[in-house]
Amino acid sequence: MALDPRYKAVGFDMDGTFMKTKIDYTKLANAVYDELIETGVPDSAIVRTNGARRELESGLNWLNRNGREGDALRVYERVSGRSTTIEMEYADISRPFEGAAEAVTALRSRGYKTGILTRGGHSYAEYILRKNGVLGLFDAIVARDDYPDEESKPSPKAMINLGNALGVGAEEILFLGDHKVDWLTARDSGAGFYGVLTGGYSLEDWKNTGRDISVIGGVASLLKMME
Repeated sequence: MALDPRYKAVGFDMDGTFMKTKIDYTKLANAVYDELIETGVPDSAIVRTNGARRELESGLNWLNRNGREGDALRVYERVSGRSTTIEMEYADISRPFEGAAEAVTALRSRGYKTGILTRGGHSYAEYILRKNGVLGLFDAIVARDDYPDEESKPSPKAMINLGNALGVGAEEILFLGDHKVDWLTARDSGAGFYGVLTGGYSLEDWKNTGRDISVIGGVASLLKMME
């Protein structure tokens, strides 16, 4: 597979795609749950999936439906801060996947813009990229706390925001990610997509989405595609 000539930029999910990281996702989900309960969201309204995104979304929806938009904003800000603290717990053992930095360097040498689109916090993303000496490989970072929660993945607005930061349209971006959420963001925004096998999804998981999704081993696979 060669890169489609319509692409002017390549975007990457961070955790599990460009970076090998360790995050306590159960702790993240529990932090979201605690904040929602303390704010008065009933337990029955919170979607408990051991995934912070769905729990936060369900809680914020309940607050907004019940005329508590101000509380929803405050909860989102507190959750974002607590989430960044949890993300930072193992930040110092993070590293790029083998060949990932070389692939991004090759893309840039060929004139592609490159960016990170993540549900991680912006300060967390910058920290681990800088620590590993790869921050300068990216023209833009769009993180969880850069925009309201409803503009985060899987919303197509997340990809549009990345495109705006890179100076291209969403349909001109090839996006790489390790989860269905990444694919939904790309699909609904018109961006191209490759699923990778370095993170949370196996080849079988990608097949089980029921869609025809192009899957590659990891970011490093782009090197051969550019030969």
